[in-house]
Amino acid sequence: MAEEIFLSVVIPAHNEEHRLPSTLRRLQEFLPTQGYTFEVIIVENGSRDGTRGVVERARPGFAQLRLISMPQAGKGGAVRAGMLAARGAFRFMCDADLSMPIEEVGRFLPPRVEAEVAIASREAQGARRFGEPAYRHLMGRVFAQAVKLIVLRGFEDTQCGFKCYRARAAQDVFSRQVLQGWTFDVEDLFLARRLGYSIVDVPIPWYYQAESRVQVAADSLRMLADLVRIRVNWMRGVYDISRPSPSQSAL
Repeated sequence: MAEEIFLSVVIPAHNEEHRLPSTLRRLQEFLPTQGYTFEVIIVENGSRDGTRGVVERARPGFAQLRLISMPQAGKGGAVRAGMLAARGAFRFMCDADLSMPIEEVGRFLPPRVEAEVAIASREAQGARRFGEPAYRHLMGRVFAQAVKLIVLRGFEDTQCGFKCYRARAAQDVFSRQVLQGWTFDVEDLFLARRLGYSIVDVPIPWYYQAESRVQVAADSLRMLADLVRIRVNWMRGVYDISRPSPSQSAL
């Protein structure tokens, strides 16, 4: 019988040859000290650099490291593939730049959090931002208002790249995900709420990374269009939530 895994760390990686070696070292140094079983899944997403080679070279000394390679499908597609392939009781999606230090992962796990979905927030009381340009913060605030107006109320920060799903919630949500791009986070939270899962904000320290892949003008327009698409998909019945919510049925 395969060993039960407590935590899966899922990292989408597109052209991350330069940032990934440091991230893998930090994961390998920290996670084995935590007293639980774990795996790290790198989803190599159509990279044109040496991202895959970085992972393959690290694997001989990192038994818990797994690699999934796929054609480029957007960050949403990569996260979806990793979360559905994960085997952990808790599945933690994590940006490759570790803009939130991995040492903060305990904030998302029992006993500190008992919700089925825990999402990092840079806006919740107690959160701290370091080095973020004013225009990026403003862009985030405008998008947060659009999310609340069009799709999903109750959240001030849907886009931080660190979120933890219990296994059943991950399977239920990511198997229904349609969007492939940046706005997949909103779609997943929309689905989680519609499926009846409990969701909690987790305030975090967050360090702005200058090599961010966001293209402000183009990505902002795509993301706004995706918000409308989520609403239209819901109205057209694209998301099949006809079966009973796991949170409302017996185990």
